[in-house]
Amino acid sequence: MNILARVPSGTVSVEVSGLDSAARIRVWDPLVRIFHWSLVAGFATAYIVEDDLLGLHVWAGYLVLSLVAVRLVWGLVGTRHARFGDFVRGPRQVLSYLEDALRLRAPRYLGHNPAGGAMVIALLLAVTATGVSGLALYGGQELSGPLAPLMSGLSSAEAHLLEEFHEVLANLTLALVFIHVAGVLFSSLSHRENLIGAMITGFKRGKDA
Repeated sequence: MNILARVPSGTVSVEVSGLDSAARIRVWDPLVRIFHWSLVAGFATAYIVEDDLLGLHVWAGYLVLSLVAVRLVWGLVGTRHARFGDFVRGPRQVLSYLEDALRLRAPRYLGHNPAGGAMVIALLLAVTATGVSGLALYGGQELSGPLAPLMSGLSSAEAHLLEEFHEVLANLTLALVFIHVAGVLFSSLSHRENLIGAMITGFKRGKDA
């Protein structure tokens, strides 16, 4: 943005383009953003193709579990807002935040708010449980994958129960995804900022005065 000032000797152009950039802060590092959108792609692929394309379904599951493993490590040694210590809060703080959010008076956080942090943990647990149950099912039915030696003696009835359990976990994960998206949209409207865009660019506006 340029500001033009009229002075007796003529016109002076003053560059203040740094104002906009100074008001924005990089919150999400590249690894967090790549993890987020790769997890979305991996889970969506596995959920959509199901058993119709078993090979693709299995490799999407491998991708999801690998991403979770990387995120767990990054949650301990990563950048400030990527670390679990920055956003994981106890149940009392989460409930207090949700109460304030419903009253439209919840404080704004640069990183994940307490409810968002709880959702991160819930999603990580859900996708991990879904992926591991899928590996177990793959080992029992197809005698393939890293869990095949453990699941080779699975009966057809046990395999059917495991398949049902795997589907329940996948649907539970999908439900959490919808709740997560609703929460993101609610927070975006409440604080007048594009949280989805922030997870693409990595930038959010600085703390409110």
